[in-house]
Amino acid sequence: MLRNVTITLDQDLARWARRKAVEEDTSVSKLVARLLEREMRASDSYWRAYEQWKNRDRDLGGPMDASKRFTRDEAHERR
Repeated sequence: MLRNVTITLDQDLARWARRKAVEEDTSVSKLVARLLEREMRASDSYWRAYEQWKNRDRDLGGPMDASKRFTRDEAHERR
Protein backbone atom coordinates (compact mmCIF):
# COMPACT_ATOMS: atom_id res chain seq x y z
CA MET A 1 0.00 0.00 0.00
CA LEU A 2 1.44 3.36 -0.97
CA ARG A 3 1.30 6.29 1.45
CA ASN A 4 1.42 9.99 0.68
CA VAL A 5 4.11 11.88 2.58
CA THR A 6 4.70 15.62 2.56
CA ILE A 7 8.29 16.83 2.78
CA THR A 8 9.82 20.29 2.88
CA LEU A 9 12.93 20.89 0.78
CA ASP A 10 15.38 23.71 0.41
CA GLN A 11 14.78 25.56 -2.88
CA ASP A 12 18.08 24.38 -4.41
CA LEU A 13 17.40 20.80 -3.40
CA ALA A 14 13.89 20.92 -4.87
CA ARG A 15 15.31 22.32 -8.12
CA TRP A 16 17.92 19.55 -8.24
CA ALA A 17 15.27 16.89 -7.55
CA ARG A 18 13.08 18.17 -10.40
CA ARG A 19 16.03 18.18 -12.83
CA LYS A 20 17.11 14.70 -11.72
CA ALA A 21 13.57 13.37 -12.11
CA VAL A 22 13.40 14.78 -15.66
CA GLU A 23 16.77 13.18 -16.49
CA GLU A 24 15.45 9.82 -15.27
CA ASP A 25 12.04 10.30 -16.90
CA THR A 26 10.20 9.92 -13.60
CA SER A 27 8.42 12.05 -11.02
CA VAL A 28 10.04 13.66 -7.99
CA SER A 29 7.87 11.43 -5.82
CA LYS A 30 9.15 8.25 -7.48
CA LEU A 31 12.72 9.55 -7.42
CA VAL A 32 12.54 10.19 -3.67
CA ALA A 33 10.87 6.82 -3.07
CA ARG A 34 13.64 5.04 -5.00
CA LEU A 35 16.38 6.90 -3.09
CA LEU A 36 14.76 6.09 0.25
CA GLU A 37 14.29 2.44 -0.68
CA ARG A 38 17.95 2.15 -1.69
CA GLU A 39 19.01 3.71 1.61
CA MET A 40 16.68 1.41 3.57
CA ARG A 41 18.06 -1.72 1.87
CA ALA A 42 21.68 -0.63 2.44
CA SER A 43 20.94 0.10 6.10
CA ASP A 44 19.07 -3.18 6.61
CA SER A 45 21.87 -5.24 5.10
CA TYR A 46 24.42 -3.44 7.30
CA TRP A 47 22.45 -4.16 10.48
CA ARG A 48 21.81 -7.76 9.42
CA ALA A 49 25.58 -8.26 8.93
CA TYR A 50 26.27 -6.56 12.27
CA GLU A 51 23.84 -8.88 14.08
CA GLN A 52 25.47 -11.91 12.42
CA TRP A 53 28.88 -10.65 13.52
CA LYS A 54 27.65 -10.15 17.11
CA ASN A 55 26.30 -13.71 17.19
CA ARG A 56 29.45 -15.34 15.76
CA ASP A 57 30.60 -16.73 19.13
CA ARG A 58 27.29 -18.50 19.66
CA ASP A 59 27.42 -19.83 16.09
CA LEU A 60 30.89 -21.23 16.77
CA GLY A 61 29.76 -23.09 19.88
CA GLY A 62 30.33 -20.50 22.57
CA PRO A 63 32.59 -17.60 23.41
CA MET A 64 36.20 -17.66 22.33
CA ASP A 65 38.62 -18.70 25.04
CA ALA A 66 42.00 -16.97 24.72
CA SER A 67 43.64 -19.52 27.03
CA LYS A 68 43.20 -22.18 24.32
CA ARG A 69 44.97 -20.25 21.60
CA PHE A 70 48.08 -21.52 19.79
CA THR A 71 51.53 -20.54 20.96
CA ARG A 72 53.64 -18.58 18.47
CA ASP A 73 55.60 -21.71 17.55
CA GLU A 74 52.42 -23.77 17.07
CA ALA A 75 50.88 -21.10 14.86
CA HIS A 76 53.96 -21.03 12.59
CA GLU A 77 54.68 -24.75 12.65
CA ARG A 78 55.08 -26.25 9.16
CA ARG A 79 53.20 -29.44 8.51
